[in-house]
Amino acid sequence: MNISLISIIVKYLENTYNYSIAENAKISYHVLYGMAQNPNNLSPLRHSLAHLLAAAVTKLWPGTKRAIGPAVENGFYYDFEFKKPISNADLPMIEKKMLEILSTWGEFKREEITLPRARELFGNEPYKKELVEEFHEKGEVLTTYTSGSYTDLCAGGHVENARDINSHGFALTKIAGAYWRGSAENPMLTRIYGLAFENKEDLDAHLKMLAEAEKRDHRKLGKELDLFVFSDLVGAGLPLFTPKGTLIRNLLDEYVWKLRKVRGYEQVDIPHLTKKDLYETSGHWQKFGEELFKVSTREGHEFAMKPMNCPHHTQIYKRKNWSYRQLPQRYASTTKVYRDEQTGELSGLTRVRAITQDDAHVFCRFSQVKEEIEKIWDIVDEFYAKTAGFSLDVRLSLHDPKQPEKYLGGKDVWERAENELRSIVSGKGVHATEVAGEAAFYGPKIDFVAHDSLGREWQVATIQLDMNLPERFDLYCINEKSEEERIVMLHAAIMGSLERFLATLIEHYGGAFPLWLSPVQVAVIPVGEAHEEYAKEIVRKLRSADIRAELKASGETLGKRIRATKLEKTPYFLVLGDKEKDADLVMVESRGDGQLGTEKIDAFIQKLVAKIIEKK
Repeated sequence: MNISLISIIVKYLENTYNYSIAENAKISYHVLYGMAQNPNNLSPLRHSLAHLLAAAVTKLWPGTKRAIGPAVENGFYYDFEFKKPISNADLPMIEKKMLEILSTWGEFKREEITLPRARELFGNEPYKKELVEEFHEKGEVLTTYTSGSYTDLCAGGHVENARDINSHGFALTKIAGAYWRGSAENPMLTRIYGLAFENKEDLDAHLKMLAEAEKRDHRKLGKELDLFVFSDLVGAGLPLFTPKGTLIRNLLDEYVWKLRKVRGYEQVDIPHLTKKDLYETSGHWQKFGEELFKVSTREGHEFAMKPMNCPHHTQIYKRKNWSYRQLPQRYASTTKVYRDEQTGELSGLTRVRAITQDDAHVFCRFSQVKEEIEKIWDIVDEFYAKTAGFSLDVRLSLHDPKQPEKYLGGKDVWERAENELRSIVSGKGVHATEVAGEAAFYGPKIDFVAHDSLGREWQVATIQLDMNLPERFDLYCINEKSEEERIVMLHAAIMGSLERFLATLIEHYGGAFPLWLSPVQVAVIPVGEAHEEYAKEIVRKLRSADIRAELKASGETLGKRIRATKLEKTPYFLVLGDKEKDADLVMVESRGDGQLGTEKIDAFIQKLVAKIIEKK
């Protein structure tokens, strides 16, 4: 699918199905009417179904105001303003009406219309009228498409004959709220979502995947497993992590730091806010001013909560002059950044206002870029293989040469940086999809995309080559000729956002974390009161070996405690009764393999420690 359209629909995918794609897209409503080319050629089908949906809704509820109805990945939606609210219970009735109308439709007829004719057709529909005036102002041709008795403002992209829709599989899935043009300052509309596939078998398979995804929803499992919580008093998009959730975050971060430390990184620490001046110099104030949390002091100074860490790190590098012999300088810091996301865009841990980044920056000469990027790439490969066995796709996120105003630096700088990344990717023998328009505003990126257990894609690690911030902050080293030589900067995040990555892991594993990441690794369950002292002794031995063990005391029935342990997805539990106590044994049961029999606690501990070391 056309990349600009993917960017436009990101909120639908992230908020509905927890897909993770590029962020910070700006919506173009004309593009929503024009259809991008879909690799599987389903965009025309999906866009046609959006028209059919609108036709059914306006038949069932005359006077309903229409907004937009694009095809999106896996389906379509249409936004409406209803006189009275509707609900998911109305979806079967709408589907039935769609099928009735479909029998009366044929080809989609295109017509170019004048501005007066457009005003006549859509004068009573404020959203269509707004688009008409906007398109006319831009000098764009106004067109409508008609099938049967239904006409819509549209730039095209339909099936040749509407009756072909019958041979495909589609279903309406849900109703949600959506602000007109994505702005909270505009009216809230009702969005009806639908799915559409080549055939019913593909639709059923996707519905099955969505049902499994619903079971794995990190928002649901996070609450059940006591990992994180949101508080109305704290605010939307500001997650609070419980002891168990914090433990998992720390384990992940410690592992990333271990991989970085052996490759010469050093830890630094920076404040959470800065004077306006820092971001004016970096360009963030001009580019992202609306997304900054701004703070004014009693003395009238203007500060901002940091939306990213790189400008702070430039000032650590700039503290003294560096010889070329002392480069690279590699700084790492896991810290929070803050972005003023709109409330309607927030979704669990996948889109938040407080984002923890495992951020690192390398200050080096251009001749060192290849070696340094390969070191980061090695960290990415090792981390993702160990944490979840993720396979990774590679994407080259480049600038859009048609919109140079969106980026810092000139054409030559961008060409040199992008060609360097192409060369590095090629040298790795990896195929990378090139995506124009997805670069950071200061440099191109190598982005890594992970596939989870349901086959969904998540944007994870990133490596960015930045030749612009060193220029803006006047960063240099003293070279062999005792001259000031401009350096470059690499931005590297392994997990990216810890919040989003934790959401990814929760859904990938369905909450059943591997042994090394599980908040509780072993539950010890005494059959009755007479076995509790023995159980406490076992817990002490496990904990002395740094195994996270929890005693499930005998206040409730044995069956209830075992069921609770299974619901908590604890990897192992030990049931201790008379037989085990008398023989100094433990009865071992595994989450995945069931009962494993009895053995000595020391042998059991030895096996677990080996697995934990191997990140299993």
